[in-house]
Amino acid sequence: MKTIMLGNEAFARGAYEAGVTVVASYPGTPSTEITECTAKMKEIHSEWAPNEKVAVEVAVGASVGGARALSCMKHVGLNVAADPVFTASYTGVNGGLVILVADDPSMPSSQNEQDSRFYARSSHIPMLEPSDSQEAKDFMIRAYELSEKFDTPFFMRSTTRISHSRGIVETGERIDYQVKDYESDPAKYVMMPNYARLRHVFVEQRMKDIKEFAFDCDLNRIEMNDTAIGIVTSGVCYQYVKEACPDASVLKLGMVYPINTDLIKSFAEKVDKLYIVEELEPFIENQCKAAGIKCTGKELFTVQGEYSANMVKESILGIKTEGAKAATVPARPPALCPGCPHRAVFYTLKSLKLKAFGDIGCYTLGAVPPLSSIDTTVCMGASIGMAHGAEMARGGEFAAKSVAVIGDSTFLHSGITGLLNTVYNAGTSTVIILDNSTTGMTGHQDHPGTGKNAMGEMAPAVDIVKLADALGVKNIRVIDPFDLKGLKAVLKEETSRREPSLIVTRRPCILLDKKNIHPAFKENTDKCKNCGMCMKLGCPAICKTEKGIAIDATLCTGCGLCADVCAFDAIEAGGDK
Repeated sequence: MKTIMLGNEAFARGAYEAGVTVVASYPGTPSTEITECTAKMKEIHSEWAPNEKVAVEVAVGASVGGARALSCMKHVGLNVAADPVFTASYTGVNGGLVILVADDPSMPSSQNEQDSRFYARSSHIPMLEPSDSQEAKDFMIRAYELSEKFDTPFFMRSTTRISHSRGIVETGERIDYQVKDYESDPAKYVMMPNYARLRHVFVEQRMKDIKEFAFDCDLNRIEMNDTAIGIVTSGVCYQYVKEACPDASVLKLGMVYPINTDLIKSFAEKVDKLYIVEELEPFIENQCKAAGIKCTGKELFTVQGEYSANMVKESILGIKTEGAKAATVPARPPALCPGCPHRAVFYTLKSLKLKAFGDIGCYTLGAVPPLSSIDTTVCMGASIGMAHGAEMARGGEFAAKSVAVIGDSTFLHSGITGLLNTVYNAGTSTVIILDNSTTGMTGHQDHPGTGKNAMGEMAPAVDIVKLADALGVKNIRVIDPFDLKGLKAVLKEETSRREPSLIVTRRPCILLDKKNIHPAFKENTDKCKNCGMCMKLGCPAICKTEKGIAIDATLCTGCGLCADVCAFDAIEAGGDK
């Protein structure tokens, strides 16, 4: 049967058809939908782990237990998972194991443009990279076959454009994969030094075998056309190349690590000039040049952002394509949603002139004007450690003027150890957990604190207050962030303490908690002094006009925050909704 599928749906379908039993992941754009899809498949146990490291460990355990397993994450999630990944390369597999990593060129949803192909090379784990939805499904099936054939985990690399584009996919049936027997084998799975040294020898031979396999495997494909131009490419760039240079000869690499340079040499000998087209780093290009293959790549192309057919056409053929002129539209910078409970926190932090170490999530938007309340964002969980580090560098007086801000999902992902570190090392930081009871930025997935698992089943919910108490935090406050006066008083009190303190601002995400949506507020232009105080909230429902402010009733959720900050009672309840 043929159907149109999102790339991520196709990855999930491939896992299903391959007979996968266990999927463990942490949500991260652009990979999230894969696990959301497998969670709907009754044949597959799917779960959201607290973080990517745990997710990979679960998948490795399932593999050792004899099942085919999958773990999905975005590129920065692979950083978190690197510890088990590198050693799983040594242990190899029992049931097939695939680690899917989705890179994010141009960073529409990320803090860096990391190229995960280097992880494949460094960890000695082979990597496949599909070019469309059909290959996303097909390559997933092949990855499991090859994982068991060569006794190795396999990386599956996606990018935003593959994960979030749709294509026609021909589906098949799920294979009747029988979970293999579990066998105790310490020399294979216990990576103490003596055993690990022996496994390293195995890994090196394995990579030689896979590299030889890559010379004529079906995953790599040569398309000979005009021999004046030859292009080596992979992933979504293959689509750009075929559109921009339809007459060129192409070597499409489906296996991007290991690369058999003899294959590229044989292709290069058949063309007059060889180009390498790959987004981000010169991963393929560097290996070609190291092998003495004359080629042109990053001399013409950037290492930043996504490519396009027009870019390829201009760089290789010298043909500048005039694109259609974009319509002039108003700028729409990212902003917290109308009614978002985080807005009140950032407004209060700014009013108190507190420095805030931020974290990854919706609340990162507290850094942009007019809230302008977040000073740093580095990675998941970094806010607490950074706040403590700044205190150690600058002293307790600085801690009294700063806070760490982190979401509930991010805290459970990697903030717990940061808080433990602060307590253990006699820090005095104030930590604010913005608890909106979801993983908001990636699409409202559940986590260990929500009371539901990835498959929608009821699950135990972590009590953040009790957890913090167990970590040794003595001063813990829970408050509704829309209690502006109370929040301000709590912040003043807790930042003045000379010991660690925790503030949990608790109110559900407005997009999930419909009972907190009330009739829209409306402006009273007779009372409005056009002072702009309500504009400092950065609410998308409020705009400023010559006559004063105006509230868009179609956007307003009736949270009342604007009315609370108005000193002239110029904002009133009772608008239409």
